[in-house]
Amino acid sequence: MFGEYFSRSGMTAAISMAKELGVRKLAVPSAGNAAGALAAYAARAGMEAHIFMPKDTPRANVVECEQTGAHVTPMDGLITDCGAEVARRKDAEGWFDVSTLKEPYRVEGKKTLGYELGEQLDWQLPDVIIYPTGGGTGLIGMWKAFDEMQQLGWIGSHRPRMVTVQATGCAPIVRAFERGERFAAEFENAHTTASGLRVPKAVGDFLILDAIRASSGTAVAVSDEELLAATREIGAAEGVFCAPEGGACLPALRMLMAAGKVGRDERVVLFNTGAGVKYMESFGG
Repeated sequence: MFGEYFSRSGMTAAISMAKELGVRKLAVPSAGNAAGALAAYAARAGMEAHIFMPKDTPRANVVECEQTGAHVTPMDGLITDCGAEVARRKDAEGWFDVSTLKEPYRVEGKKTLGYELGEQLDWQLPDVIIYPTGGGTGLIGMWKAFDEMQQLGWIGSHRPRMVTVQATGCAPIVRAFERGERFAAEFENAHTTASGLRVPKAVGDFLILDAIRASSGTAVAVSDEELLAATREIGAAEGVFCAPEGGACLPALRMLMAAGKVGRDERVVLFNTGAGVKYMESFGG
């Protein structure tokens, strides 16, 4: 699975509902695929898209937004700075903020990750799900979907152990989990080549941490060197050029197995949330 699907699964729901409710102008801070998804669907819906991106966002993501008609504003700083700019200007500009968990519909679209996982595995959920986590809506959406699937009678009470993976240069959820905290403080001087993981303060931090703990899961961080090496390894073994974020899951799995937290006989799903071709800067291109 690639990032276009991941982001579009949430944005289709958000933009469809915004259109139905009469919204005309949308705004979002993004360093990647969410921006591309918003730009494309807003164009199709005849709506304005205003996107604020850190200046070091991979160039492919910027070009995609520009070529699908969005108003793109590059900014110094991180995605949190971009989000603050949207919040500061949205009322005066008449924008509707579709930032992560700032509206109720993106997470509803993200639930399809959980539904499709259940369907593809014949309604027997895996033992472990390893998910690269920035804003975390995919993990939150899946966790919500599992409860709904049980209420529908499609699955039982078994839940996968949910594992958050972050980069060592930006690991607010990992740090909060290790400290036993319910909320994750902003991660200072956040840096990682995996731009989707460069989220120093997630709005849904407590929802992510609740799901991890309720499932007896965990949170781990890997270095940029490890995730980039894993991207090459996955490509050579599977023919899938995954994004650095997706690459982070493989060293995380190895760490968990070495620590005895994941067994060799368990079913484990690793999520790739982007296409590597959009991250040429990460690979020296």
